Amino acid sequence: MKAEEIVSPGIKRGRASATARPAPLIRHLGLAGYAATCDAMRRFTAERGQATPDELWVLEHPPVYTSGIAARPQHFPKTSAIPLVRSDRGGQITYHGPGQAIVYTLVDLEQRRLTVRGMVALIEQAVIETLAQCGVSADRKTGAPGVYVGGAKIAALGLRVRRGGCYHGVALNVDMDLAPFSDIDPCGYPGLDVTQTSAHGVAANAQELGEALARRIAQLLEAR
Repeated sequence: MKAEEIVSPGIKRGRASATARPAPLIRHLGLAGYAATCDAMRRFTAERGQATPDELWVLEHPPVYTSGIAARPQHFPKTSAIPLVRSDRGGQITYHGPGQAIVYTLVDLEQRRLTVRGMVALIEQAVIETLAQCGVSADRKTGAPGVYVGGAKIAALGLRVRRGGCYHGVALNVDMDLAPFSDIDPCGYPGLDVTQTSAHGVAANAQELGEALARRIAQLLEAR
């Protein structure tokens, strides 16, 4: 998907009751460039009003390393043909590529009465419950955001908050080339093992699991 094809939808301005938030909209962007998607998320967040519905963007990225605002160069690849993009999200360095289900969460935290930590916990819970539906037992690690299966990381997340709204989100490894993770310290942890759903007998592809995960995030937001 080209940069000009990623556009923020029409923004509805005005006041909305905090107790009557519209349901989040789920949008499918297919295979979309990282930089263009980040620009679109920032534009959406800058232009949204109190009446703007939250949105969940389901997509995959071409191969790219991304580093968060706290990322340290010692965790970066020494040499790689894969581009490295500086991001404004939280967290350290990670890898995105085809076969990874990404859900970006453009959510008004103030309207939802959610803290950043609360939003992180909600996303993690959505991943855990989505994997449980596939027969995979997953859990959290204290002090290390994300979701893990048998000690190996299967989903990474990072958020950015502006004007009371968050963007960026979560990346779930589904059926991808994991080799690029070996050239970095994933999420800033040397030697961290990574895994993916296909290694645990899950046949669903990235598009299917991205849709399922987005729906679960939406359900948890609506249940608050």
